[in-house]
Amino acid sequence: MTEPDATQTELDHLFRHHAGQMVATLCRIFGFDQLAAVEDAVQDALLLALRRWPFQGRPDNPRAWLIQVAKNRLLDRLRRAKRWQRREAELERAAAAVPGFEAADAAFAGELRDDALALVFACCHPALPAAAQVALTLKTACGFAVPEVARAFLVGEEAMAQRLVRARQRLRETSVALEIPAAAELAPRREAALAALYLMFNEGYAPQAGDDVVREDVCREAIRLAELLADHPATAAPEADALCALLLFQASRLRARRDAAGELLLFAEQDPGLWDLALVARGVARLRASARGERLTAYHLEAEIAGLHAAPERGTDWGQVVHLYDLLLELRASPVVALNRAIALGQRDGPQAGLDAVAALGAQRALRAYAPRHAARGFFLARLGRGAEAAAAWEEARALTSNEPLRRFLARQRDRAREG
Repeated sequence: MTEPDATQTELDHLFRHHAGQMVATLCRIFGFDQLAAVEDAVQDALLLALRRWPFQGRPDNPRAWLIQVAKNRLLDRLRRAKRWQRREAELERAAAAVPGFEAADAAFAGELRDDALALVFACCHPALPAAAQVALTLKTACGFAVPEVARAFLVGEEAMAQRLVRARQRLRETSVALEIPAAAELAPRREAALAALYLMFNEGYAPQAGDDVVREDVCREAIRLAELLADHPATAAPEADALCALLLFQASRLRARRDAAGELLLFAEQDPGLWDLALVARGVARLRASARGERLTAYHLEAEIAGLHAAPERGTDWGQVVHLYDLLLELRASPVVALNRAIALGQRDGPQAGLDAVAALGAQRALRAYAPRHAARGFFLARLGRGAEAAAAWEEARALTSNEPLRRFLARQRDRAREG
């Protein structure tokens, strides 16, 4: 018998890494117009595994087991719908030919690669609004649950569920093909795909809810998909390499973000000896590759900022970080970028300068109930020795936070400030 917690952990990993592949391959067989039914079948396979594996034991090939169950569930549903009688024999043959994602030969590995990218770009069809493209990609190709997608967009779960239903309906009406689009149609879809992978990584790096300090499986799956996109001849672009560089630099510090007890650490408290220098080197190579062409994107600037943080032997050049945030604000102004610049300014010019810059942003509606703004106030107030005010700011940040490890971290900072 397998422990239930171990089963849940393994299924989370398998589902995160393979759900998109399963959906892509089944959509290739049954048609993209059956997207909702395919997603339901994949979800059914996961739930059945969660019920059976703790008592019957883990199968020898979990991935093959999941895909087989999903195929069978989907065929059963289509038979009940009585709409596939003419194609049933053809579909049975096609479904039987799908291996259990073992990628035993290079040809099938190529099919998986193309299927995964085709699914991403199908979700990013221009018939959908830009936000719906990103949301559907997160749900379908990245394996996010509806609550996770909702948190990424700062909307309620019911509203997001309805948005996703409308997006699927629109694609069904448009008869979208599951394919990598022609070059003329590629650029706008690639932008939405990169945005989805950016948000996917952020959810893994700093989960908005739950009990995890970081979710490494989410981060690594975002990197895998981003590199898949950047390396495919049809979809390669400098901005794709820049996004890869950004994610690799950030991922290089994942192990150092937790202490021995698994609790969150401030950047200044991290042990650079735990940084993954192999990921840093890959990030440097991607950043160099992104320099081709003449277009500067936000991913280029964010990657360069992340690269400055990922240089343990030199320390962070905060002056250069502020300069890069200035450029980023010119390119893509947003309240969050402005807040990050204010924090960098405080690191360069001292805590009073940082506090003043953060306070100046308080009038922006998007930041009024934004926990990191209050945490930044607490950080600078504590450095100025204003313990009671710092404690109040840390507590306000904690009250606005749903992630339990982050709440504990903020409570520790609050208590330290109270103790002086």
